[in-house]
Amino acid sequence: MLMIEGLSVSFGPRRALHSISLEVHSGEVVALIGPNGAGKSSLIRAVSGVVPVEGGRVRTNDTDLLAIPPLRRARHLAVVPQAVSMPPAFTVWETALLGRTPYLNFLGQVSAGDEQVARAALAKVDALPLVARRVGELSGGEQQRVLLARALTQSTPILLLDEPTSNLDLHYQVGFMEMVCSLAKSDNLAVLVALHDLNLAARYADRVALLVDGSLAAVGTPPEVLTAGHISEAYRLPVEVVPHPFAGTPLVLPGD
Repeated sequence: MLMIEGLSVSFGPRRALHSISLEVHSGEVVALIGPNGAGKSSLIRAVSGVVPVEGGRVRTNDTDLLAIPPLRRARHLAVVPQAVSMPPAFTVWETALLGRTPYLNFLGQVSAGDEQVARAALAKVDALPLVARRVGELSGGEQQRVLLARALTQSTPILLLDEPTSNLDLHYQVGFMEMVCSLAKSDNLAVLVALHDLNLAARYADRVALLVDGSLAAVGTPPEVLTAGHISEAYRLPVEVVPHPFAGTPLVLPGD
């Protein structure tokens, strides 16, 4: 379980996050949504310890994740960034093994157990056939699956994803989110994912957190948060929300 308690972040004179409190339970997918500049990526980076916080805590059980060294923190949470951050010369196998870094001895030696964990993670995301290929040779969808495998190789109970579908076509967006949801349930992961696409959030998230100007405007199930009132006010655009004809989830459409 991930517990974010009163988290505040500033970049110079600008306050990026205003006392954010949010829980993500094990086995649950929570989608962070909001307009550009709302603070989605800032929250992911603050929770992972990449940017300093002004106040608040990030906890799992009794462990304050921001008060422990990065290598220890990396045993509790893993981050899936956008694929553009991947080193193109690395092979898929080398990239997946990077996830074992928090567990290596002082010589940095990879054990047979580490390799077994990496192989299992690659299998979970259907990337085992890619192990010998270089990351720069892969499609965007394949790269994103490899990044997910690297995160799974960390063997953490918490998974953070920063807009992982933003550079993918529709086929890979759907496949990736279905994979994440399946892993959350099968591996009992607490998943916090920042998403641009409101309809992906509606379809795949258990709960949705709407950020506006660095503050939480609404938190709840997709039908509770993805209303015409909430979305129109947050995005400053008239919208209509209707039931999806097949899934029954909210479907957000531009209004007149």
